[in-house]
Amino acid sequence: MLPLLPALVVAAGAGLLLDTAFPDKGWWFTAFPAIGLALLAMQGRRVGAAILVGLVFGATFYWPHIEWASEFLGLVPWSALAAVMTLWNGAAAALIALAYRWVPRVWDGLAGRLLLLPVVVAGIWTAREAAASVWPYGGFSWGRVAFSQSDSPLSPLFAWLGVSGVSFAMVFLVAFAVAAVHEGLRHPGRGAALGALVTLAALVLVAVPPWTSLPGTAPASAPTLRVGAVQGDTKAGYFDPPDDFGDNLLGQVAATEPLYDEDVDVVVWPEGASDADPLRYGWARELWDEVSERADAPLVGGTITTRQLDKVDENGDPMPEYFNTVLLWEAGSGPTDTRVLDYYDKKHPVPFGEYVPDRAFWRQFAPDLIDLIQREYTPGTTDAVFELPGSGAIVGNAICFDIVDDQLLTEMVEQGAQIVFAETNNADFGRTDESVQQLAMARIRAIETARTVVNVSTVGTSAIVLPDGTIEIQLPWYEPGVMVADVPLLTTVTPAVVAGRQIEWLVSILGLGGVLIAGFAGTRKRAPAERTPFVRSSEA
Repeated sequence: MLPLLPALVVAAGAGLLLDTAFPDKGWWFTAFPAIGLALLAMQGRRVGAAILVGLVFGATFYWPHIEWASEFLGLVPWSALAAVMTLWNGAAAALIALAYRWVPRVWDGLAGRLLLLPVVVAGIWTAREAAASVWPYGGFSWGRVAFSQSDSPLSPLFAWLGVSGVSFAMVFLVAFAVAAVHEGLRHPGRGAALGALVTLAALVLVAVPPWTSLPGTAPASAPTLRVGAVQGDTKAGYFDPPDDFGDNLLGQVAATEPLYDEDVDVVVWPEGASDADPLRYGWARELWDEVSERADAPLVGGTITTRQLDKVDENGDPMPEYFNTVLLWEAGSGPTDTRVLDYYDKKHPVPFGEYVPDRAFWRQFAPDLIDLIQREYTPGTTDAVFELPGSGAIVGNAICFDIVDDQLLTEMVEQGAQIVFAETNNADFGRTDESVQQLAMARIRAIETARTVVNVSTVGTSAIVLPDGTIEIQLPWYEPGVMVADVPLLTTVTPAVVAGRQIEWLVSILGLGGVLIAGFAGTRKRAPAERTPFVRSSEA
């Protein structure tokens, strides 16, 4: 066991090293020594010291990893979000430290130390990632260790295990290697055999074939869709003054011009492409019509829609509800609503970005900051799939941070999606790592679902990603441009879609249940030994 001060230094180094595994550096291989150093720093610690180690590890990872969050609303939201994720790391570190103390006492054989202990540790790590992805306020999935592996030899595993399954496999492999080193130090004669076992485990993970390479999963005869996606190089639009209203739509229309000679089946615009809602403004409707008519194709694009539902203000007057919406639009001559063939409202608006949860409470601490967020987006209740006219293709939609939502991606494939449109607006984050981190996640989702993902942004990074995770075409940052590609429409269902969420639950239960059972069993195992001296002294 490391003394506490060196352990804190190691934990800090582990957090900084783990950040390098993610884009923009994208050194995927550094994730493994980073996990190993973090586990080494947690071993042998009491709960309080383990929490401190976990906090240091989480802080040195999350503050630099999501530094881009400061570009949108400043230091306070960035620090608050990083702090929440850091607290999750502290809690998980305490459980991992307990696992290292308790599990070997109860299952003290070689299998317990070498296999069961790594399973429990990896399960706790995965459970922490899963929980932080959904709570509080819908959670935050950024920073799951699997998201560092879009370019690694382990990337085919996403189609088999899903994101949580890959996180578990990574941490298990490292924990297994750490246990093997400890065992080798205790029994030097076993060193070579243990090293061979670790190597074999790594080779097994690397040897898993890509799902789309298997017979029948990606047939050459699969139908194709000719997609035209447009990056308008426009602003975020959220805080624009009234005089700038409509600039985004005009810029997006101008950037679409090169598509009209491409004979595409669908035109795809990013999130927030149209800052003027075509359902409310006649001039915006005419521009949407013009694009659809000239392209001779439906238009899928993002805008902010307003509906009058049941919401009222403090005076009891009706209040409009805002939705971050993607419309499926086809030019027509009838009423406006006949042009909208379908729509998807973003299910998970970003807390403190697209709405303020518990506004009255948080406003006490930062009123000027909270008051910046005037438009409160309402969570959507629609499904995320469209059927495109003409081609009949079934499209799934993931607006911006939807791409990190495991359940949403699973549901859209279950509902028949043959391709995923990932519409996003990255203008608020400037030239930070956010957009390339998000593109890496889009590549992982392509592999996981065996679907082409059209990642189209206002400013970048826009790319069309094929079902095996390779990038077919990519646009440079902050330049208007179009992407045109004929992409396959697949119907194969990967094991990750079928059982990825169940794998997450299973490994989490193994981790959390394992440490609880070990703690309970260890207490019962020690009880007789603790009572024996007392009995003997009374007899004497």
